[in-house]
Amino acid sequence: MSKASTIFVCSNCGNEATKWFGKCPACNEWNTCYEEKTIKKSGSKLSEKRQAKPTLLNDVQKQNIIRNSTGFEELDRVLRRGIS
Repeated sequence: MSKASTIFVCSNCGNEATKWFGKCPACNEWNTCYEEKTIKKSGSKLSEKRQAKPTLLNDVQKQNIIRNSTGFEELDRVLRRGIS
């Protein structure tokens, strides 16, 4: 079954949004937004794409990552001992 929806498109740059905008967030032009109806096909996108298979945590191999200190103690703590 198909489902109708509405998108709003900027006539200047083609930016698309689900809500109406007075000023385009992409090109900063005023009053260039127009409404366009679209038809979406219902169904699972997962069936169209390759389905991912879960991996058990016991099967995940640990990787040794070399981390470089930023020189800021708090930032290194948040980044788990620096930038990789």
